[in-house]
Amino acid sequence: MARRQAVNVRVVNRLVRYTASKPIDGDEVVSQLGAKKSGKSVILALKSPRATLLIDEEGRLVVHGTSHPEVSRAAAKELLLRLGQSDSGLSTERGPLVVSFDYGQPLRTDRIQEFVPEAKVDERLECVRIIDEHHDMELLFFSNGGGVALGARSENMVSLAASHWGTRFDAERLFVEVLVRNVEDPEAEGDDEAQGEPLDLKDS
Repeated sequence: MARRQAVNVRVVNRLVRYTASKPIDGDEVVSQLGAKKSGKSVILALKSPRATLLIDEEGRLVVHGTSHPEVSRAAAKELLLRLGQSDSGLSTERGPLVVSFDYGQPLRTDRIQEFVPEAKVDERLECVRIIDEHHDMELLFFSNGGGVALGARSENMVSLAASHWGTRFDAERLFVEVLVRNVEDPEAEGDDEAQGEPLDLKDS
């Protein structure tokens, strides 16, 4: 049976790097705002807006943990304001995204390597990894039908990649259909034994 549900795609993390007109002094961020040193970089966690900021040794700011550009920009502006600096002339470089997607049906990840030999099993995360060179990203597929795209450049590209692999998995009958008994079925009324049966899982 063909997969009926559309792929649900959502941006989890948008990596953005900002360069101010004047390089940000990491030592000032540590002394004034309580940031922490990590190697040659400085890390600061903001609560409002919620984001993780990293100042590199060249004084550039990288914002992690936001899914919308306006939130990322607000986090950069908040840092500069706390340091008494203006955000005028702030340049932006958009980096890769972390995007989640969901097929809405369980997936036989234990069989993916039969049809995609280049796929790798990640036992630690309990998923299957595929380097998708055509869509320029790495994809992680989980048995519950969910997935994560790493290194993606746009949400639309993730949607295309997820749809591509979903169609391929569907052709190999790797999706599992979950059958749920219709409790409004008059033939099922009064059938206590039938109502107590577990869900029936079968390959789609």
